[in-house]
Amino acid sequence: MEKVNYIDLFCGVGGFRHALKSPGSQCVFSSDIDPDARLIYAQNWGEEPAGDIGQVGVAEIPPHDVLCGGFPCQPFSISGNQGGFEDARGTLLHEILRIARHHQPSVLFLENVKNFLSHGGGETLAKTIELLNRVGYQVHYSLLNASRYGVAQKRERVYFVCFRKELGIEDFQFPVPSDEDVAVEDILLPKGDRRLDDLIIQRSDLRLKEKMPTERENRTLRIGTVGKGGQGERVYSPKGHAITLSAFGGGIGAKTGMYLIDGQIRRLHPEECRRLMGFPDGFTLHDRPNVSYKQFGNSVAVPVVRKIFQSILPILSGRTLQAA
Repeated sequence: MEKVNYIDLFCGVGGFRHALKSPGSQCVFSSDIDPDARLIYAQNWGEEPAGDIGQVGVAEIPPHDVLCGGFPCQPFSISGNQGGFEDARGTLLHEILRIARHHQPSVLFLENVKNFLSHGGGETLAKTIELLNRVGYQVHYSLLNASRYGVAQKRERVYFVCFRKELGIEDFQFPVPSDEDVAVEDILLPKGDRRLDDLIIQRSDLRLKEKMPTERENRTLRIGTVGKGGQGERVYSPKGHAITLSAFGGGIGAKTGMYLIDGQIRRLHPEECRRLMGFPDGFTLHDRPNVSYKQFGNSVAVPVVRKIFQSILPILSGRTLQAA
């Protein structure tokens, strides 16, 4: 095929779009309910996404080869033993299903949190696969950690690559981990940058290990705590990887974690979070740091998504069915 057309649902600030960007692919539609996300997406891509996808008719969405979306994990409300398409009504999976049922794109490329696998005792995953099967897709999924794909961040996410059954793709291989040598120290802003002043944390109850890591490792390296040492109260070495960036999260190190950098304990700056997620230099951030933290915490790790898409492309190029 000459060009891969895709749609970007629940697009946030455009993680999927950055990952799929190439001369051979084109985004033909995007949507997000969050006005701040639409603002930043528009500033970086020159077009504003549609709003609530639930208010968009399927006929308003252009034909496409790939449907992309990092959709929130939501429980199903099952009435009796109905067991059909309506089981997903009221969830964002329902929006994916209705669009896929109408347009029948060759691939559904989806992302969700690690807990999706165990949510509802596994029933959510099983029902998702069943419903995707019902609208004509063979489902492949895998739990991947961004730490193993060139991202200095422990970020475990489940990825779904679903092919139209007519394509006959019974065995899709997710990319093999590259285990590149990366660390938090690679993405830091220079020492003395005034933007870092507000991120410094001074606590009388700080406890650090006597021996600090001297070698880089592709994992988080916890070196201390503040308070009771709960989540958001742990200190890490920049010689290792960052903890998972979070849209919300509590504790003094909320959203980014705390790191011992140049002799000071601090959180990460939104620009450093941008780098940790694989967004390009020059990417426009929201004016409010807390909004930026939320946006990157909600986004996809661009390098991981790009590598999965590169595994999808050869199949699309050789065996794609035209979108109905």
